[in-house]
Amino acid sequence: MSRTAADPISADTLRFAGNVKYSICTLVTRVAQYREMVESFHNKGFSEPDCEFLFLDNSERNTYDAFAGYNLFLRRARGELIILCHQDVVLIDDGRTKLDEVIADLERRDRNWGVCGNSGGMSVGRLAIRISDPHGADQRTVSLPARVRSLDENFMVVRAEANLALSHDLAGFHLYGTDLCIVADILGLNCYVIDFHLAHLSAGVKDASFAQVRSALIRKYARGFRSRWLATPNTLLFLTGAAFLLPLNGRTVTRVIGALKRVISAFGSAA
Repeated sequence: MSRTAADPISADTLRFAGNVKYSICTLVTRVAQYREMVESFHNKGFSEPDCEFLFLDNSERNTYDAFAGYNLFLRRARGELIILCHQDVVLIDDGRTKLDEVIADLERRDRNWGVCGNSGGMSVGRLAIRISDPHGADQRTVSLPARVRSLDENFMVVRAEANLALSHDLAGFHLYGTDLCIVADILGLNCYVIDFHLAHLSAGVKDASFAQVRSALIRKYARGFRSRWLATPNTLLFLTGAAFLLPLNGRTVTRVIGALKRVISAFGSAA
């Protein structure tokens, strides 16, 4: 059947524009360093037409913080896989072929993966790492892929189909990888460290703003995960992270709803 531009389109037939596989996205403060990064990606097989390189220019001033900038990347990138990486990473051993392989393996293992990277936290005191950086060359701490609760920001791969975003009420240049993993977890998606080796030229910096972002993130999720009653048009829910309070959603809810109806009815009669 022929169609015009105004005809509806079946949603399950939509594809990413231009069949782009990888979008490589970076905030740039040092142009020369970014060019070295891009060259290393090109040399390892990440090239047009199925790869695109997107950047935001912070070389004169910090026009974009990480939360706002990476949200813009996540909205504008055309790739099926969106690489969010620092300007100071360099591909040394692994390249396009290896990343294709480890992503395909991850897809077979877990169709609900949302983000993967090369360094993250599994649990208290336990890290998953596959990287070379000033802390050591060719680091590997556990068998990979390893499921993690947080990811370091030097290199992350976001599955575009997951429709992820960073918090709009946080700002700065720290812990946005952690925030992205929390959002993924809330949406029912999993995060992993994968076997993809690259060099990160920085050891990481905890400046004065790190503590500020950390405090803001803690306050945000304390508010977001707070226990609360939630009324819908047809039921009443008690949301809580405390398992022992979940029974409040049983008979207690029925009693509360009944009491509210009696109060509303009484006010209606009085009027």
